Amino acid sequence: MEYVLTLVAGHGLDGLDASLVSEVRGALRALGAEVGGARWLSPDRACDLDFSGLDPAAADAIAGRILEGWAVDVAAQPAEGRRKRLLVADMDSTMVIGETLDELADFAGLKDRIAAITARAMNGEIGFEAALRERVGLLTGLSADCLAQTWDRIEFTPGAHRLVRTMKAHGATAVLVSGGFRFFTAKVRDACGFDRDIANELGVEDGRLTGQVGDTIIGREAKLATLNAFSAELGITPRLAVAVGDGANDLDMLRAAGLGVAFHAKPVVAAEARVRVDHGDLGFLLYAQGYRDDEMVG
Repeated sequence: MEYVLTLVAGHGLDGLDASLVSEVRGALRALGAEVGGARWLSPDRACDLDFSGLDPAAADAIAGRILEGWAVDVAAQPAEGRRKRLLVADMDSTMVIGETLDELADFAGLKDRIAAITARAMNGEIGFEAALRERVGLLTGLSADCLAQTWDRIEFTPGAHRLVRTMKAHGATAVLVSGGFRFFTAKVRDACGFDRDIANELGVEDGRLTGQVGDTIIGREAKLATLNAFSAELGITPRLAVAVGDGANDLDMLRAAGLGVAFHAKPVVAAEARVRVDHGDLGFLLYAQGYRDDEMVG
């Protein structure tokens, strides 16, 4: 069939009830769609419903109404080209829990002040580039040793390693692109197995932060450019890429990718992204590509 609707149980739900799946299937049929039987990718957790004769946006909408109040994430998309050849992922609050810059600011006693600026930037209320320079400027003179101490606090988002390792095991290229800093992205790259990491350079002299960042800021335009550049390098269109992020600076790459996923996203991003993960972890991105549990790595 032409399209596929994926349902994935999130945290706080014991399992994906077959009766819920049946109700969604019936609703699609009531709208005139031809719908196949449930194909389980993970027992009681994730399943596919193949369908045709209905726009994916309409399928998303009806599934969303039926599943309102249930911790289930959904994605409707074309079946052709479903498995992607490129992953482009944000780092902070996506591959790792929380914001590395906010954690770094804690060592200067400025976490609340800087986190407030971060939140406004991530929700698109202020420009990302100016907000980054302002936040970094507040950390002038902080010992560079705090970078390693910050890294010791960082936790990976559940499913992060499996997402990258599984896609790479099936021939995909994985790129980490962040408005954060290379000190952290290099570590995430190595831990998860990304092919490349792209981020900002943080100024350090004589063992202390200078309060400066590199001339080129990795923001909204740079993230979209990264998606397009690696797609071209692989000889594919962005339709064969999956992008994931949570902030306003991720929106353009999410819109451009064949599968653009807003991950526990800020309100402005959640409102504009067609595919959202509100309840589950990064494993959703694998189920959305049709991976079964026995195909996953890590």
